[in-house]
Amino acid sequence: MSKPLIVITGKNGQLGWELERLHTQYNNQFNFLFTGRNELDLNNIQSIPLFFQQYQPSFFINCAAYTAVDKAETEKETAYNSNASAVGELAKQCAAINCRFITISTDYVFDGTKNAPYETTDVTNPLNVYGASKREGELLAIQNNPSAIIIRTSWVYSSYGNNFVKTMLRLMKERESINVVNDQIGSPTYAKDLATAILNIIVRLSSEISHQSSNIYHYSNEGIISWYDFANEIQVLSGLSCKVNAIPSSQYPTPAKRPFYTAMSKAAIAKDFGIEIKNWKESLKECLAD
Repeated sequence: MSKPLIVITGKNGQLGWELERLHTQYNNQFNFLFTGRNELDLNNIQSIPLFFQQYQPSFFINCAAYTAVDKAETEKETAYNSNASAVGELAKQCAAINCRFITISTDYVFDGTKNAPYETTDVTNPLNVYGASKREGELLAIQNNPSAIIIRTSWVYSSYGNNFVKTMLRLMKERESINVVNDQIGSPTYAKDLATAILNIIVRLSSEISHQSSNIYHYSNEGIISWYDFANEIQVLSGLSCKVNAIPSSQYPTPAKRPFYTAMSKAAIAKDFGIEIKNWKESLKECLAD
């Protein structure tokens, strides 16, 4: 009997890259197909059904997204195509062949006015185009595929690609001091930890020992911090002498409005899938060592 096929989009992104690094540990259970634009162009929605006819996957992990938060304000159509229309079509094609669909969403679906971790059931109210396009993708996924799993994550970084950690390391080497906002609060996510969690969810789904109680889950590392706290820890762990100054968001205007508080409760993902969640400092240490 052939092994179930897991298809992963966004192979050139941080999460796709970490999944590709980890997948050999699961080769005895699954076959894997990693896709980028060349293999599956999500901007060409007509091509999606043909891809499913050809490959017939058992599991589909959608890591592809339009993630340029500020650019999305002026590239609204592109953001909605990638983050909403394509997600809806993928969910629909998965439902048609009984393939389990997992897609990644964001803490930016919230407006940040809460001061306790967001539950998966809390009302969404995105402040920017990026967040709104991701929320639309969530709704289309659930509408087109009642068993879809949406994992909202936040502040994703890894040793690969462009992210806050790598930007800070570069700036700290170049400058004597840097300014980082201290009034946007949330939780970092090491992409390797999220990739591990997703593969463990698939193992559980395939052995039917999970108890999926919802369409929406939250995942980040443990700990609630500001971007300034994050930068400070990067500076300490890397041993660089650059001084990190705390500034309010008002001193660092951006085209897209950011929510002030987006910490999320991970209780549901831990309970339904037995996922253990590492502390952010431990994961940052591991990433810097990498």
